[in-house]
Amino acid sequence: MPSPFPGMNPYLEHPAFWSSFHTRLLVAIADTLAPHLRPNYYIEVETRIYQDHNEDEVLVGIPDATVLSANLSHPATEEFQPDKGSTLTQKRPQSITLPMPITVKDRYLEVRELGSDAVITVIEILSPKNKQKGKGRTTYEKKRGLILGSLSHLIEIDLLRGNLAMTMMGQVQSTDYRIVVSRSSQRPKADLYGFNLPEPIPTFPLPLKPEDEELTVDLQTIVDGVCERAGYNQRIDYQEPIPPPALSDTDQQWVDKLLAPIRGGDGTFSSTIRQK
Repeated sequence: MPSPFPGMNPYLEHPAFWSSFHTRLLVAIADTLAPHLRPNYYIEVETRIYQDHNEDEVLVGIPDATVLSANLSHPATEEFQPDKGSTLTQKRPQSITLPMPITVKDRYLEVRELGSDAVITVIEILSPKNKQKGKGRTTYEKKRGLILGSLSHLIEIDLLRGNLAMTMMGQVQSTDYRIVVSRSSQRPKADLYGFNLPEPIPTFPLPLKPEDEELTVDLQTIVDGVCERAGYNQRIDYQEPIPPPALSDTDQQWVDKLLAPIRGGDGTFSSTIRQK
């Protein structure tokens, strides 16, 4: 069953699907590009690891070794000894929950030059953590800044409607989705491919070294292939509303009409369901 949407399927933005879709899409892009990059380049899936926490809670660190050593070094004779005649009341502990650090792994792609292993192009597919306020966004913005200050090209793919878009200067038209192609030789200028829910995902160029011709990436075909192999279109319940953020009235009407053959009837939801 093919996707009923002409471009990005917004149901894939649901947490139940996004993580696996993100991973599968990275691998699919790498597998699609690899044959066209040889013999001068190769492409690898890389991992960026950092520790995050929920609701900006303070991480629980390892106790200071010096303090711990000092506490353990007190001889027994220095410990407080109550009078034998006094009555001791044992304090029972209260059960509490401590905020524990979570190890987050962000995966991305690097096109490297064969032989020198120099990073020619970095391909990032943004995740919700990259766009939400917090450690994930701060970590990604730092990495983004390092790439933009280097000789490596950057391709940034944003297939998520939710949260704040990454920083772009100038009069930037607001769209549901974005693909940014930043060539190192043209910075700070970059090419923005913005597109909305009713539109197909545009193709974009993959810049390499100046003496090599840029490749054209047909992301729509790659996404469709991922969805077909993973069976997402069979697993998605199109009777459910599209995941947040809420659609505009115009887009909601378009979605209702598009999904009417699948949902039956006029394809619309009651206002009660939409507000869930």
